[in-house]
Amino acid sequence: MKRKWKFSHLYLFFVFFILYAPIFYLMYYSFNSGGNMREFEGFTLDWYKEVFQDTRLLIIVLNTLIIALLSSVISTIIGVIGALAIVYVKRRRVQNTLLTFNNVLIVSPDVIIGASFLILFTIIGVKLGFISVLLAHIAFSVPIVVIMVLPKLQEMSPTLLDAARDLGASRFEVLSKVVLPFIRPGIFAGFFMALTYSLDDFAVTFFVTGNGFSTLSVEIYSLARRGVSLKINALSTLIFMFTVLIVIGYYFISQRYSNKVKGVATGK
Repeated sequence: MKRKWKFSHLYLFFVFFILYAPIFYLMYYSFNSGGNMREFEGFTLDWYKEVFQDTRLLIIVLNTLIIALLSSVISTIIGVIGALAIVYVKRRRVQNTLLTFNNVLIVSPDVIIGASFLILFTIIGVKLGFISVLLAHIAFSVPIVVIMVLPKLQEMSPTLLDAARDLGASRFEVLSKVVLPFIRPGIFAGFFMALTYSLDDFAVTFFVTGNGFSTLSVEIYSLARRGVSLKINALSTLIFMFTVLIVIGYYFISQRYSNKVKGVATGK
């Protein structure tokens, strides 16, 4: 048992090393004064200064954050409503059909989704830009939110709802004071997953973005095609750190909520 435990730790360390080594390699050379990724000549913050001095790039960062936040909020609202609708459908066959349609969007290749949205927007006359990117991000984020919220709804005991109705609660009060507080961890998880998916999406965004509007993923791809610049490393490092902060924020929010629930359960 002792050997297996040590081997499992070694295996996990190897897996995480393979996953994170390229990221740390990129971050390391973002501080290189040499201007290349072959030899580290000296420490500098010039590449980060270039990022913050590039007005166009800062506008693209702002566009990306606005798209990510708006699409996450809207998709979370729609996803919660969709999860509630799936759970409260009485017919099992209809429920399975809805779940299948939801899962198809998750497993579909991003290239297919992006091309489909491009054709759709072209047919209905939606101009490619902010609106098209926002609608596409909402569309691929909603199924993620549904998947995150559904398990919490399925965990909820029907006796909670019956007790609330017996005490005279209306349908709205049951939803707002019983159901939503119970599934709050799933809602937070869905929101943060939608946010991270929106921030790093490239394939779908590449198809539906237009002239005069871009997001970070598309811009980094364009910069990389022109040649390797350590400005890309600096920008990628900042994005990675921002993503880490989101994950840490979600962890503390979930921990705080779970501690609150335990306190209520124990009467503290």
